[in-house]
Amino acid sequence: MEKTFDRAAQDIGNILGMEHLNVTVPNQEMAQTFYAAGLGFTRDPYMMVGPENMWINVGQQQFHLPTRDPQVFPGYIGLVVPDLEALKTRLSAIRERLAGTKFTCSAEDGYVLATCPWGNKFRCHAPGPEFGDMTLGIPYVEFPVKPGAAAGIGQFYKEVFGAPYALTQDMNAATVRVKVGPKQCLIFRETTAEIPEYDGHHLAVYVANFSGPHAFLKQHSLVTEESNNYQYRFQDIVHPETGRKLFTIEHEVRSMTHPMFGREFVNRNPSQNLGGYVRGRDAFVAA
Repeated sequence: MEKTFDRAAQDIGNILGMEHLNVTVPNQEMAQTFYAAGLGFTRDPYMMVGPENMWINVGQQQFHLPTRDPQVFPGYIGLVVPDLEALKTRLSAIRERLAGTKFTCSAEDGYVLATCPWGNKFRCHAPGPEFGDMTLGIPYVEFPVKPGAAAGIGQFYKEVFGAPYALTQDMNAATVRVKVGPKQCLIFRETTAEIPEYDGHHLAVYVANFSGPHAFLKQHSLVTEESNNYQYRFQDIVHPETGRKLFTIEHEVRSMTHPMFGREFVNRNPSQNLGGYVRGRDAFVAA
């Protein structure tokens, strides 16, 4: 019999990947304690090595952490880490150093929930088929949105950015998942709870068709920064037909000709320590 395949299941769309999330932090030492000592991630050894900013590598994604008043992503940031048990041990070890902050950590059903000193919430997962071959990285960010907004958000990404999406509905609300690369998605989940006011945090994506989305955004006066030849920014997600604002999150949109496209990130093996050092295992190679 002739083999048949669902070819659409492999479609990525115009957004090639989500590269970094940017949140400002007021204290670099606390940030390094949480992101490096606790979560086990790696400070970029080549970029932003001073006290004014810190780039943290997570597989082939990053957190950018400039020094300013704290910003908080609403909802949840998804992480894939290679060893949940080792993660629990590291997070427990930093608890005293982060006493008096919003830091918490707990084992949930199938993941570890960790909150940074300023309130960003992370769902830490073990590698699994739902994340493809990712063993270390940022597979998703989940945002709370107002009732009735999810479908329009999906249409925005589909029509403006050519990004496939899936819309689901349960008894409570609708949820849309937008593909932003082969192993990543943006999740927008409707809620009746109060949504915090947008505070300036942002995410960065690479796109293949760079000019097409820009034309729509410029036509609708949505471009907030013409950064350079390789990058622009916008904040408001709108219904592509009515123009109604549905959600606000700044996107740093980069072209494939951006000098940093495809840059390899250094990742360390957080299991290495003085007491149990193993020669040749300093680096962690993410799939």
